[in-house]
Amino acid sequence: MNQQVRWGILGTGKIARAFATALGALPDAVLAGVASRSQDKADAFAAEFGAAAAYGSYEALAAAADIDLVYIATPHPQHAANALLVLNAGKGALVEKAFTVNAREAEQVVALARAKNLFLMEAMWTRFLPALTEMKRIIAAGEIGEVSQVVADFGFAANFGLEHRVFNPDLGGGALLDLGIYPLSIAASLLGPVRSVQAQAQIGPTGVDVQTGFTLRHEGGGMSVCSCSFLARTPGELTVSGTRGHVRMNTMFHRARTVTVALEDGSTRTVETPYLGNGYVHEALEAQRCFRAGLIESPGMTHDETLALMRVMDEIRRQVGVVYAADRVA
Repeated sequence: MNQQVRWGILGTGKIARAFATALGALPDAVLAGVASRSQDKADAFAAEFGAAAAYGSYEALAAAADIDLVYIATPHPQHAANALLVLNAGKGALVEKAFTVNAREAEQVVALARAKNLFLMEAMWTRFLPALTEMKRIIAAGEIGEVSQVVADFGFAANFGLEHRVFNPDLGGGALLDLGIYPLSIAASLLGPVRSVQAQAQIGPTGVDVQTGFTLRHEGGGMSVCSCSFLARTPGELTVSGTRGHVRMNTMFHRARTVTVALEDGSTRTVETPYLGNGYVHEALEAQRCFRAGLIESPGMTHDETLALMRVMDEIRRQVGVVYAADRVA
């Protein structure tokens, strides 16, 4: 067995619980500590998931001696400060998407990780799903011909009160940062860096986007059409099309266990792909692999890619008029 990796988790919300569940499926992962701003919440989380320690502050976990990597699962506006805290304490960080609120914050975090030679990765878990790997293999093999288009969507009806995090501008609310990053990131992973973007959005009563659509032109010449919504439960599909046909990640692309190829001659074939645990297992495996190898970034989600995607989201928000407090910092 490989040497165990000792994880800490900052935050005790829904995404933290999902990641802790994923760690439980990995025999070489240890949940060494969890931190909350409330000791009671940290204690309850630790008891439920078997964490070795519970901390009533993020600073206490960052200072702990027996933690290798920290998963940051706090609200978007806290990501930058939390990542800087963890990195300054000498620990690697896996930062939940959206990586930060804007590119300026992301640049600060990446610069510190590089200066300290510490592992840092955006927790874009869909990048590491075997279904995406298989889709890339099919494309590279030329099965669907010359690829020129990606269509992807992600939306659900967010039946929450307006005080909920997803609608609160002070907590980085809005469909783009929560959901739009998924189709944006996966489109860029398939067609390459984004050269330009055009966006439209519907702005809700709290001033954040409740649904957004954007069209991307990629450096290689291809185009992608992406959307996200808190108003509609969309198919959640991702399709890549070329001159000979298309390949689709089935079900909702972030849960895909199969991919289907459909060609111009009318033939189709479906390939089963693994999907470990709740899906977050795959990104945890990659983070651990990189950490053990002494890498400071993953080739599957590089620092430069994270920065580039944050800049695209900044431009989308500029076009649709969504502004956060972090954008006003000089």
